[in-house]
Amino acid sequence: MKTYALTINLKDDPEAVRQYRYHHAHPWPEVTEALRAVGILDLRIYLLGRRLLMTLETTDAFQPEVDFPRYLTLHPQCQAWEDLMGTFQERVPEAKEGEKWAYLELIYRL
Repeated sequence: MKTYALTINLKDDPEAVRQYRYHHAHPWPEVTEALRAVGILDLRIYLLGRRLLMTLETTDAFQPEVDFPRYLTLHPQCQAWEDLMGTFQERVPEAKEGEKWAYLELIYRL
């Protein structure tokens, strides 16, 4: 099993935060099915203020650079979901060029 941690900000807008919370309390089934189909075993999103932390547990075969783009093609609702979520999100200053969600570096594990 592989694990990943990623971060992104929500826009500095209480309505964007409210909408983001609402949509994640009512995720679209096609999206959750497609995430599982590409090898994501567990996905959690945490919120502090407007900073999000997403943790993933995946199969050993999961490759983010291959499987995230593949996820978007499994059902039209997947791209629609990502487009909708993008209206609430903004990259963190630390994100690398081309990164939407920025990958966090694991520096300690007990």
